[in-house]
Order: sequence, then C-alpha cells, then structure tokens
Amino acid sequence: MTRADLMGLLLAAIARLVTGAQGHWKGCAPQADQRIYFANHQSHLDWVLIWAALPHELRAQTRPIAARDYWTGSRFKHWITREVFNAVYVSRTRSDDQDPLEPLVEALQNGDSLVLFPEGTRSNKGEPQAFKSGLYHLAEKFPGVQLIPAWIDNVQRVMPKGEVVPVPILCTVTFGAPMALQPGEDKRDFLDRARDGVIALRPAHS
Repeated sequence: MTRADLMGLLLAAIARLVTGAQGHWKGCAPQADQRIYFANHQSHLDWVLIWAALPHELRAQTRPIAARDYWTGSRFKHWITREVFNAVYVSRTRSDDQDPLEPLVEALQNGDSLVLFPEGTRSNKGEPQAFKSGLYHLAEKFPGVQLIPAWIDNVQRVMPKGEVVPVPILCTVTFGAPMALQPGEDKRDFLDRARDGVIALRPAHS
C-alpha cells in the first residue's frame, strides 16, 4: 500500500469522525458504473464528504473537480489532491480559446467517474444557485454515463464559507436516482430539472 493510499484511508476516517459522512443511497446503489455525481455546493469539504461517503472500492475511480489556482496553491494541497484524490484540475481563469470542459472530457473518456458542482461556486443561500452549462454539455457528449444527483446536508455548519476550522457535526449525502438528458431537451430545461432533482433530495428537516 502506497503512502497516498494510507493517507486516503486516514482522511476518510477523519472525514467520518468530523462529519459523520453518512451516505444514503435512495435512488441508486453504490456500484461501479461510470457516473457523474452532481450536488449542491456550500463548503470546501463538499467533495471530501462525497468521496468519504462512497464505498472504498469506488473511490479510486471517482475523481473530484478542483480549482487549479486554489488546490495547487501549496505543495501539500497539490500533493493531496493529485496523489490521494486524483482530482481533475480546472482553471478558473483561461484564454478565449481554452475549453474549460477539456480536462473533464478527458477523464470521462478514460472511464473515470466525476464529482461535479454545477453551480460553479459555493453558496450559503440554502438552495443551489442556477446550474451552469457544463453538466448539460457533458450529458450531451456522454449519454452512457449515469448522472446521479446528490444533496449534501449540514456541511455548511461544519465549515461555512470563510471559515477554516471544522466543527464536528453529523452530515449526510443523499444519492438520488440516475437521470439523463432527454432527446431534444432544451439546455435550460435540463439544467433546471437537474437542479430540482438535487433539491428534491433535501431532508425534510433542512
């Protein structure tokens, strides 16, 4: 077992200790199909929480999307996102001729699954902001990849936007039923339906 593997197991244990990291599979089973998990986005812990909620055997093939400028800003953050989480880096600033989806397309072509936050930025407003178009274009290009909505609950109380020290509290990730882009479906209609699918998984107490 490599140092990165050991670090991954340690981080999963810490994430579960701090957050509970409970995964509720209400609309699908945790199985090794190629998938795009897409969820609400409220904290830097979001993709760690989804990763920790996955069974161990699915983590190696499931890659989070990480902002290159933030997650490569120090040697440790770069190492942990590259070696432990095998993140797909995306640039938040780019030239006009750069396709922001290119790293995601390459990962999907290689058979990986992805963790994606279609809002594009974190929000503390409770409900997700309008989804950006990336999810639509990926669904259009990869119709065989399952699209799995997920709702992350309570993580904003663990590490709200602007905070750096996590507070132990029970968090959950609820995974819904797979959805797909329908033939001829309008982009905005699809994105609204995907957003509604995420919101529908929110626990009644939230």
